[in-house]
Amino acid sequence: MKKLTYLAILTLLSTPTFAYSDRHETYAGLRIHKNENIVFEYDIHGASDTTVRRDNFGMGAIIGNRLSDNVSVEFESSYTGTEHKYSTTSFNYDVWANMFNVYLFHEFSDAIAPYAGLGIGFASIWGDTNTPYANLSDSTFDLSYQVMMGVIFALNNRIDLNLGIKYQYYGEIEHKLHGNEFATTTASATEFYFGAAYKFSLNEIF
Repeated sequence: MKKLTYLAILTLLSTPTFAYSDRHETYAGLRIHKNENIVFEYDIHGASDTTVRRDNFGMGAIIGNRLSDNVSVEFESSYTGTEHKYSTTSFNYDVWANMFNVYLFHEFSDAIAPYAGLGIGFASIWGDTNTPYANLSDSTFDLSYQVMMGVIFALNNRIDLNLGIKYQYYGEIEHKLHGNEFATTTASATEFYFGAAYKFSLNEIF
């Protein structure tokens, strides 16, 4: 895992710089996602496990750049979470993910652009598990990845709408009891998302 983390950091540091031209190559916007069965797999070592599945909403912000006619890059920061009670145990999870995404797309008539993308980054996960015998409150900073596909609709030369679906592995959090690892929770989700972005050129700023 450490090697993967170092590789991810190098990938982020080597990100190409944003294009600089008269076209509206850069964009910024908001994205709302609907979790379809976000999964938190709570596994007690040497005992039973519990899988928490919830449908909920999350949101995030994006800023990106079109590097060429078929490639764009993007930084995405998003939040999601859930609360659930199973038998005598209650779960509370919060996830903040920061991702670097790369997309391949093909534009038709400057209006519709189907795409596929990959993302890698890091997620901060906070988990509170309250049981009859202990209250576990832990957090972690773990490697995260995602796979996306969708369609971009250009309303005009400034506003894009984005509709897509993705699978994201958020990471794993360790729960400790009396200083020792007692259980782990693995977080992942399949999500539908909708977003809007405003396009501009860096020439308009600098």
